Amino acid sequence: MRSHPRTTDAAAYARRLRKDLTSAEVRLWQRLRRNQLGTRFRRQEPIGPYIVDFVGLRHGLVIELDGPHHERVVTKERTMLLHRLGFRVLRFDNEAVAEGLDSVVEVIRQALNDTLEPERFDEC
Repeated sequence: MRSHPRTTDAAAYARRLRKDLTSAEVRLWQRLRRNQLGTRFRRQEPIGPYIVDFVGLRHGLVIELDGPHHERVVTKERTMLLHRLGFRVLRFDNEAVAEGLDSVVEVIRQALNDTLEPERFDEC
């Protein structure tokens, strides 16, 4: 099983975030949960010092929803770190989820289909 780095503080904070999802996160989670896209996703998962909104470990796919609180510099640093750790990152605005959830899900589905090595991460 391949593990991804996480800190104790991030794990505790992630537990709190899972209880307080944004409306966009709730809507997208309803479409990602229970293997609806053929793979398991986790929500509010610590990876290194960051907490990603959703991750499909089997495919190495991170999905981030960006709201007004996301800063460009921090977002760029997060994305670079996730890439170095071997993750592909998809970013969507909260408005995209609110106004076009089916289109967002289709982009995610395509990214999963495009994954060349779906077994490179073990699911936990």
